[in-house]
Amino acid sequence: MRSRRLEYSEATRQALVDNAIELFTKRGYAGTSLDEVVKRARVTKGALYHHFNGKQALFEAAFEAVETAMLARLSKIVTAPGDPWETAITGLRAYVRECLEPSYQRIVIHEAPVVMGWERWREAEEHYSFGLLRTAIQMLCDAGEIDEDLPVEITTRLLFGSLSAGASTIASSPDPKKVSREVERAIVRVVEGLRRGDGR
Repeated sequence: MRSRRLEYSEATRQALVDNAIELFTKRGYAGTSLDEVVKRARVTKGALYHHFNGKQALFEAAFEAVETAMLARLSKIVTAPGDPWETAITGLRAYVRECLEPSYQRIVIHEAPVVMGWERWREAEEHYSFGLLRTAIQMLCDAGEIDEDLPVEITTRLLFGSLSAGASTIASSPDPKKVSREVERAIVRVVEGLRRGDGR
């Protein structure tokens, strides 16, 4: 049986992260104060410091929550039964749509490289997204959709770089929806170039 104390502690942490996501999305890291986070979460400053040692730790928890939610949605698509090629393309399109989500744009793409440092941000991005993309590429190889002798690791890294560049382009654009359509067309065309010439 879970104790009420543990449940309360987890609920408090979740409230802090949820409200931090909302504030970081609207105002960015610099424009968000811990006082406002605890006020919105209806907890004390002491409760915040029980879970996080400061603003950056809270930001990283918000980053992790946004990334985890995105990964769960994409994993459901990529691992769904059905035609491997269509599943992979659907997953790519879904990722581009994720880049239009305000919290993903602001927290993951804009703020995280600055707040966490480029090196840590890149490592975190690889932790959340790279493995899923590699799984999708491996599934296409196994299904004979792309050549089996294609180096999966290198192919994944090249596509991962393209997707990261696309995400930044979308988030930095004055017209993200228009650019997202252009990025989607381009990345799908790139992936189609990997497909075997025998029509499979």
